[in-house]
Amino acid sequence: MVRTMSECCARCMRLSWLMVAGVLAFPIGSGGARPALAQDASYDVVIANGRVMDPESGLDAVRSVGISGGKIRAVSSGVLKGKQVIDAKGLVVAPGFIDLHQHGQDAENYAAKAHDGVTTALELEVGVADVDRWYGEREGKALINFGASVGHIPVRMAVMHDPGQLLPSGDAAHREATPAEIEQIMAGLEKGLQRGALAVGVGPAYTEAATNGEIVQVFRVAAKHQASCHIHIRTGAPRAGAAAGSFSGFEEAMAAAAITGAPLHIVHIQSTGGPDVASELQMISEARSRSIDVTTEAYPYTMGMTSIQAAFLDHKENEADTYFAPMLWPATGEHLTRESFLRYRKEGGMIILPSNTQENIDTAIVSPLTMIASDGHLANGKGHPRTSGTYARVLGHYVREEKGLDLMTALKKMTLMPAQRLEKRAPMFKDKGRIRVGADADITVFDANTIIDKATYEKPLQYSEGLQFVLVNGIPVVKDGQLVDGVFPGREARAPISK
Repeated sequence: MVRTMSECCARCMRLSWLMVAGVLAFPIGSGGARPALAQDASYDVVIANGRVMDPESGLDAVRSVGISGGKIRAVSSGVLKGKQVIDAKGLVVAPGFIDLHQHGQDAENYAAKAHDGVTTALELEVGVADVDRWYGEREGKALINFGASVGHIPVRMAVMHDPGQLLPSGDAAHREATPAEIEQIMAGLEKGLQRGALAVGVGPAYTEAATNGEIVQVFRVAAKHQASCHIHIRTGAPRAGAAAGSFSGFEEAMAAAAITGAPLHIVHIQSTGGPDVASELQMISEARSRSIDVTTEAYPYTMGMTSIQAAFLDHKENEADTYFAPMLWPATGEHLTRESFLRYRKEGGMIILPSNTQENIDTAIVSPLTMIASDGHLANGKGHPRTSGTYARVLGHYVREEKGLDLMTALKKMTLMPAQRLEKRAPMFKDKGRIRVGADADITVFDANTIIDKATYEKPLQYSEGLQFVLVNGIPVVKDGQLVDGVFPGREARAPISK
């Protein structure tokens, strides 16, 4: 058929309009095949008539999403046909939330995360020592996507034969490493990165005897692999009564990043920053304006949780009972005294303790610089409410009730920003945190008018409300607000393996 120039131009303009309107679906792997009209295709799952919000493109409109083979195949203003159709009318359809800071990595924790809209949970602060074994233990058994960093803390613990569990309690916390040990530690980090670790976990607050020079060496290894360093900076937490303007741990991290060129991610700035949260956020903004690759995160609670054997809690024997009274022992729900603190410290376990004021928490959460990350951990129903409630709390309290954030900005903090933090090191994240054709079908569907956290310090395993559907790689794991039994669609989130 011969067309005039004007006819060809008109056809091109019509195709362009259809693409903008979102009614074309481009089959993945179709090469040069003709694009198929979305209405002509049939999909594994269709999420119909929801308010689709994509922080990358800014799309905020009623659309239907077609999913096949674990990928988004169509985002359409028209009707889509599917083997399974989810009616999302009146609901928000958003990318699944990506939690960069989730310590609990088992079925109990994954269920809590899914009920809070999280589709990818990553252990990046502490990390792991044996990357291959860690990933292998979860393959085919996970409700949601999973991933980890190689951690300076666990590698140091292995090299120095520390008896601690998640965190060190012996030599790895309290003794400088010898030159031979440092060499072994760096070799362990190097191996983990070669095996596809997403990042490097760093915790000078828990390895207080590690010198500034050792930390710089950790950053050098990370820089070699374009791996971000997720660091719990040195701090004197709990911070109640601490004076402002003392941020040597923050400066140590910033200096290490500037010296080595390693990307830097400061974890839970709202707790480690203490009275300096606003100042540290300003310094991060200034550093970014000078092309230093630094990001940060926050969670919306004034209380933190850590190991009672953490090094920064050493030498507290002479504190008054009033110092220990705000501390909560999750295993029993009791508030501590000096006597019970010392007794449980010998036993080991997790403790909930004050970390900051509500004003500073609010400053951190609403800052355009911060991502949302939970620092979550549950064990047999005990732990911190941030594990189950972080994301719903931000959407319910800060967006709907306080109007401190608009909905799109909040979603960006939970989806696109975490994906962008990792995508240089792990290109697979270019297909996460977005609602677009070709992206992974990790999707959270919620009611913006009702979503809220329900977990408390006393009952941390109460699931969030308002999350209606959660899909992981195109498979529903939450349906009509209820967990779907017997499905394990979670896949490894991992950087390319080089050796």
